[in-house]
Amino acid sequence: MPESFQFLSADGKTQVHAEIFRPEGSPKAVLQLIHGMVEHIGRYRRFAEWLAGQGFVVAGHDHLGHGATGKPEDWGYFGAPDPSGLLVKDIHSLRERVQKEYPGLPYFMLGHSMGSYLLRKYLTWHGEGLSGAVVMGTGFMPGAAAAGGLAVIHSAELLKGARHKSRTVEKLVFGSDYQHFDMSGKEPSRSWLTKDEDIVRQYYSDPRTTFRFTLNGYQGLVEAVRDACDPKGAARIPKDLPVLLISGADDPVGSFGKGVRETETQLKQAGLKDVTCHLIEGDRHEVLNETDREQVYGYLLDWFRAYLKG
Repeated sequence: MPESFQFLSADGKTQVHAEIFRPEGSPKAVLQLIHGMVEHIGRYRRFAEWLAGQGFVVAGHDHLGHGATGKPEDWGYFGAPDPSGLLVKDIHSLRERVQKEYPGLPYFMLGHSMGSYLLRKYLTWHGEGLSGAVVMGTGFMPGAAAAGGLAVIHSAELLKGARHKSRTVEKLVFGSDYQHFDMSGKEPSRSWLTKDEDIVRQYYSDPRTTFRFTLNGYQGLVEAVRDACDPKGAARIPKDLPVLLISGADDPVGSFGKGVRETETQLKQAGLKDVTCHLIEGDRHEVLNETDREQVYGYLLDWFRAYLKG
């Protein structure tokens, strides 16, 4: 079981809920998890416990507007005036806290879905000193498309307010690639999340994974996507940082692999020397929750071990 703790968010008022898993004996490395949109760090417990059993310290937190960070009435709302920046600063606060406790250990980060974009943005600010980054369930959006989406969101915020929940914006974000799947939970076998129907049922029965985003939340999401896909940002990522891009080949977030490959190309063009792209045939969005998750766990462990120093 994890140890739970709190730290003050970059918003200056909210206590962020965090969890840490410690291995028995001397740890080999640290992995910090960055969860996705409309979920919480508790959904990573099985993977974290397994990795702790392999000698890793594993830590993660609930973002602003998610899980046990803040109150249910704030779910889907990050904060103003820089929603994605607040989330990135909280990611760094947790890293600083954990690194202070485990100085000198190899330190990895893994971001899934919205967390993958936040991690990519984070790497443009604080990529130094990491042993590797796992970008999971990511995609790619051209700058013009992100700018157009933000214009729609800002217009809606002026009319309705930052806490308004807009069906129009939801349809804009979850576009044509998602139409191949069930997005409601009514047909678990057709879910966009995973082929594991039990996990799909759990997801759609949990209020912490079924709330709707506010306009402010969507602003933060699209800003993170914009900044993650900005070639100027990619150029600031340390060139010697190992990066693993891993996604399901049937993941609509990555446009069925196309967006993941575009990200790979951008990172290599930015001068990164060690970029691996692994698309898993038949897997959907949540590869850590897929029916072949044991193989995914093993692949990730092998990748981490390749970069353990000493």
